[in-house]
Amino acid sequence: MAHIHLEDGAFTLQWISVWWLLAIVLISLCLYWMRKGKGIDSKTITIAGMLTAASFAIFQVNMPLFGGVHMNLTPLIGILGGPAVGGVIVLIVNILSAAIGHGGWGMIGANVLVNMTEVSAAYGTYTWVGKTKVSTFARAGSAVLIGLFLGNIAMIAIILISGVQGVTQSRIDMLYGLSLLAGVNMGVAVIEAIVTGYIVSYIERVRPDMLRGVEDHV
Repeated sequence: MAHIHLEDGAFTLQWISVWWLLAIVLISLCLYWMRKGKGIDSKTITIAGMLTAASFAIFQVNMPLFGGVHMNLTPLIGILGGPAVGGVIVLIVNILSAAIGHGGWGMIGANVLVNMTEVSAAYGTYTWVGKTKVSTFARAGSAVLIGLFLGNIAMIAIILISGVQGVTQSRIDMLYGLSLLAGVNMGVAVIEAIVTGYIVSYIERVRPDMLRGVEDHV
């Protein structure tokens, strides 16, 4: 949901380097975590491939609101794949998106951090709420809303910290505009929460093993 749609040159080289470095550290931790765990079996690879394809496809469908917003299924990635596998997925999706002009190459690092926030927060929320007696639909829906809310916070923070070259607005004015965008994003997040809730509920009925397997590859 949250995504920095800025072209190359919007951030200075210093901040591009900082966000890329942090993203590389996170992805390295994801890969280490995956190797340290029980390994990656064929089922995990299949789920990861499915999630990557679905996320990339829906990522390219813009809704004509506030310059264009979209769903990206990052909470669903977190719920089904876990943070470690999810980190690799969002890296691939962002690279493919940059390759077709959806955001600059220099923004990949920052966008990976934003999407990793969504993936991890959704996974954590889904797991934590699972300790209660709420329905799977409610668990998945709340995971989406919390994950995407924190993703928007991360997006706003990165842009405000980095600044945008060529923009003469003050940080306060930028915060106001970004807050409006985040509000629109959260409106669409309600739709994504409903869609994800139904998807996860359906998976629980027909393939519950897909949900149980997440814990092995966090």
